[in-house]
Amino acid sequence: VIETDLCSRYTVTLNADDRRLTSEELAAAMRSHDVLCPTVSDRIDAAVIATPGTRVRLIANYGAGVDHIDLAAARAAGIPVSNTPDVLTDSTAELAVLLMLMVSRRAGEGERELRAGKWAGWRPTHLMGQSLAGKRLGLVGFGRIGQGTARRAAHALGMQIAYHSRRRMPTDIEAEFNAEYVASLEALATASDVLSLHCTGGAETRHLIDGQILAGMKRSALLINTARGSVVDERALAAALASGLIAGAGLDVYEREPAVDQALLGLENVVLLPHLGSATLETRVAMGHRTVANIDRFLAGQALLDRVV
Repeated sequence: VIETDLCSRYTVTLNADDRRLTSEELAAAMRSHDVLCPTVSDRIDAAVIATPGTRVRLIANYGAGVDHIDLAAARAAGIPVSNTPDVLTDSTAELAVLLMLMVSRRAGEGERELRAGKWAGWRPTHLMGQSLAGKRLGLVGFGRIGQGTARRAAHALGMQIAYHSRRRMPTDIEAEFNAEYVASLEALATASDVLSLHCTGGAETRHLIDGQILAGMKRSALLINTARGSVVDERALAAALASGLIAGAGLDVYEREPAVDQALLGLENVVLLPHLGSATLETRVAMGHRTVANIDRFLAGQALLDRVV
């Protein structure tokens, strides 16, 4: 419906194959279109933005995260960038909780065992996991998605909430979740039973979760990442999981998507999902509507709803 609406009002080129576009294809689009609508898989780097003879006047990103776009280059070129915040909150928070449950209850291991025909029946100590009730959930980043995750974890699972972020939240927000602010990432990681990542990607947060942070976590702790793959040092995580330094992990994003570190693929105590954070019909449609709203406003000479630069 969204694509039909766009095509009825503009001359539109669709990525009908739903695949990652090459740098050459992106450069060609920059020369032939007024608006470019990339996804997280499309790398809009400085070279693409600096394409000679570029015609693009707006980069309307289909998604909330924009670390795949060189914002400094876009700013220098005078090309505004918009995104689609807010509408991904519920679906991504749901997925974070799903990963917590899958890892803590060893659901991935159980399904693989059953499908392989290796399940021998119920046994008292078979695939024993851990309950999340009463456990301490540490949230790295406490924006919309972090708060959405906290709400579900606290109210549905009975978890205790703590968080670390660049700025402390107002007291009324903390009171809603009975959330404790922790001034340092190291202290949060050390005290958490589950550490869930909800920060932005980019150079500032690259390998925020490294070998040192992992070494400070409880041996029973779980790591959840629905933020950006670059936030976690995958090699260090694989080593920590293999050695039992932490108990498990649930990942929806990866450093070199769609490639996944081979060391992770061979481990049983990690749940690996193919970047499904926003993958609900309701969310993807809402993202489309938000993208179109930004395009319509820009081409009408109005202020963008969701301007990033």
